[in-house]
Amino acid sequence: MYQPFLDYLEKELFKQFDLSSQPIPPGLERQVSDRAKHRAIIQSWCYQCPELRKIRYTYMDVGPVSQVFNSVIYPSHCYDLPLLGIDFLAFGKKKILVVLDFQPLFRDEAYQEKYIEPMRAIRDRYQDLAQNLEMKFYDANQYFSKYLLFAKIDSLETVQTEVFEAYKDYLALYWQMVEQAEPLTEPEDIQRIV
Repeated sequence: MYQPFLDYLEKELFKQFDLSSQPIPPGLERQVSDRAKHRAIIQSWCYQCPELRKIRYTYMDVGPVSQVFNSVIYPSHCYDLPLLGIDFLAFGKKKILVVLDFQPLFRDEAYQEKYIEPMRAIRDRYQDLAQNLEMKFYDANQYFSKYLLFAKIDSLETVQTEVFEAYKDYLALYWQMVEQAEPLTEPEDIQRIV
């Protein structure tokens, strides 16, 4: 279900950045289990480049039972960019959860205006994916932006169309922010991020 999302991310990453592969602990790079009715495969990738200190994504495929695509992209410490967080989960074809966000490092008004407000226009185009769902495990105000895409969906077609388009738009904006980011030079500014 989410393989096109993974393929698109990978294609974009290699087009935009000079990536170097990073090691994944032995046994965690790829695992396959045939113990249940459906084969389960979980695979992870990890890269870095000068602009992004860690790019990690994982795909879990248990056939029609569940599909999970998760990624977090961490900017280098010399940039005050937000993290890019992606969580797409499907349990069967009707229980689908979508989470996509630029996770802010800071809450001050200048930071929000610079990095979070540009998301507003994209989020406004995808109102069906901006549901006001309760966060059960996290304080949304602490970890997420106000333009988070967070939705429960019951349609594979919505994933293949609206979710995929929103995903591409969010990625394009993030790449633009990375490209335009000015490296921090003051040690105290960098230390604030570290």
